[in-house]
Amino acid sequence: MAPAAPMPDILKHALELLQKLVPARFRADIPVVPVVRLSGVIGVITPLRPGLMLSTIARSLERAFATRKARAVALIINSPGGSPSQSHLIFRRIRQLAAEKKLPVIAFVEDVGASGGYMLACAADEIICDQFSIVGSIGVVGGSFGFPKLMEKLGVERRLYTAGERKVMLDPFLPEKPEDVKRIKTIQKDIHENFIALVKERRGNKLKSNEKTLFSGEFWTAQTAIDLGLADRIGDLRSILRERFGEKVRMPLVAADRGFFGRRIPGLGSLDALTRQPGLADDLISALETRALWSRYGL
Repeated sequence: MAPAAPMPDILKHALELLQKLVPARFRADIPVVPVVRLSGVIGVITPLRPGLMLSTIARSLERAFATRKARAVALIINSPGGSPSQSHLIFRRIRQLAAEKKLPVIAFVEDVGASGGYMLACAADEIICDQFSIVGSIGVVGGSFGFPKLMEKLGVERRLYTAGERKVMLDPFLPEKPEDVKRIKTIQKDIHENFIALVKERRGNKLKSNEKTLFSGEFWTAQTAIDLGLADRIGDLRSILRERFGEKVRMPLVAADRGFFGRRIPGLGSLDALTRQPGLADDLISALETRALWSRYGL
């Protein structure tokens, strides 16, 4: 059988020209790394403004991992933490999708990747920070207010009816009981131990310090976090992805779905919140709690 005739130069040039006319998103020769932003306090909800939860981010994650010709998935993380369960649910979904699609995951920490925000970063195979990023805070915190003396001063009588002796544990209008504090600390210890196990599993031999330091709840700037093995290197999304996948790499941001008025479409958990229509006091308390979480890291 005679060998195939070489392609004429004019045909080669024509094909190259046609290829250039094809939009970048349809070209198989251009690498793609979809980007998902994980930003804000985790699990905090106010009406029409859902926090970072699995229900608000699941579609974006699924679309990112389903991107045709994707070479990896990038996560932009900027979170001071929040709900441990929502942090873990998002973490698990990322790992499930990464395993299904066999794609590496790269996390880029902006201002903060701490507490639950660091748990999200651990879903990545590599954690990259800005030199001013705050990283760590591997611990558990909880708090409330107590008003029993104020109730007494105001002459307000507390009437509470329950079934179950621990149902009013840590009620802010009743005096604090040592046994209740002990109980909540036991729960926090369980959560902390699970968090520690997750970090050990994901970071493995990269961890370079003793557990007392790493898991004390302390947080650090990027270079110290790298020295401790909690992060891998300093860099930014555009530079790192171009260095790794070439100058032409596409980095489409996979944003959350938007409603008619431009707000994020809430998940099932948020729909219930919308029907409650809390007042200004509830919104103010939520705003203060959110502000307190960010300010813990000097922001």
